[in-house]
Amino acid sequence: MDPGKMTTDGLYIPLAEQMRPTKLSDVFGQDHLIGPEGLLTLLAKKKQPTSLILWGPPGTGKTTIARILKEEWGGNTNQIDFVELSAVTSGIKDVRAVVERAQQNRRLGQQTVLFVDEVHRFNKSQQDAFLPHIESGELNLIGATTENPSFEVNNALLSRSKVVVLNPLDEVALVKLIKKAAKKMQRDISPNAAKLLAKLSGGDARSAIQTVEVASQLAKPKEKLSEEHIKTVMQRTNYQFDKNGDEHYNLASAFIKSMRGSSVEGSLYYLHRLIVGGEDPLFIARRMVIFASEDIGMAAPYALTLAVAAFQAVERVGLPEAEYALTHAALAMAKSPKSRGVAEAMNQAKSQVAENPNAKVPLHLRNAPTKLMKDLDYGKDYKWQADFKPEDGFLPEEVKKSKD
Repeated sequence: MDPGKMTTDGLYIPLAEQMRPTKLSDVFGQDHLIGPEGLLTLLAKKKQPTSLILWGPPGTGKTTIARILKEEWGGNTNQIDFVELSAVTSGIKDVRAVVERAQQNRRLGQQTVLFVDEVHRFNKSQQDAFLPHIESGELNLIGATTENPSFEVNNALLSRSKVVVLNPLDEVALVKLIKKAAKKMQRDISPNAAKLLAKLSGGDARSAIQTVEVASQLAKPKEKLSEEHIKTVMQRTNYQFDKNGDEHYNLASAFIKSMRGSSVEGSLYYLHRLIVGGEDPLFIARRMVIFASEDIGMAAPYALTLAVAAFQAVERVGLPEAEYALTHAALAMAKSPKSRGVAEAMNQAKSQVAENPNAKVPLHLRNAPTKLMKDLDYGKDYKWQADFKPEDGFLPEEVKKSKD
């Protein structure tokens, strides 16, 4: 196929679609799944449709793999009926229509495979509609999702499906793909340009191919694609980040753990991954306020003051200038001595409250605003002085006994 490939109605076919693999051996970057003993290879050889959840970032081949499996299992033949839906544009009516189609197919001795792109966008009732039909064998589901299925796909549906994890393409796989795309566009590309694009693509094959396509259209005839062509098209890195998605939690976790491990380099790297990815800066500041007490505590009590000040600075200044305050606070948190003393003391106190939720306050510690209360020994022998230590201590008797 040449770079000017058109459909029968005269529409241009995008390069990514032209290059879509038609067999597993042509899929880039998923060697753990398509090798001789890879799961997808074995499923294809089995020729028996199986319900799958394909989980991976954009541009890792989820739709491509679903379509290849369709062909391996028999395509749209008398044995297999393959149906595609997008959860973005489909609703419960579409789901019911597919179920009715699957029931009719079964009566005719035909199996139904439904591919649902972005299956995580179906709500619980839409996902539940599949369950009895997957259970009975009327329907085989292949769901594609960029979100962690543990959070976005019903447990009942997960238990009836095999989760297949697709990896972002690494630099080696992307460079090979980029060179192949350039050749398809009848272009040469410099090694440095190919490596730059591989880094900027964020593991997304589709993004890399589209960049080669646009760069080829912008370049002069027979001109080799250079780093400048790539920079012009990309503008910025293709960050794999979703403020409500799995990568949000992964980066936030890495940020906290880097500060906890006193890694300045790691703390700042993940901090700015979050910022550049579009994370709410107040979310980042809140995490540091929590960290200051939970992980530093009394080892460096000033850390809480600094974290709160950073939060207020973010509120009042906003990005991009607030990056200074966030970086300042993250540096301080990473470099500070660490102590779990506050967290341990808090958990111990909560445990004592759980064991003795209604223990009576000792008489000598009670408030005594009236003569009657004083006559009943409320506040007896209490002295308003520094380091006052009553003979009977401060804890209720039940709590003292539970500690012994």
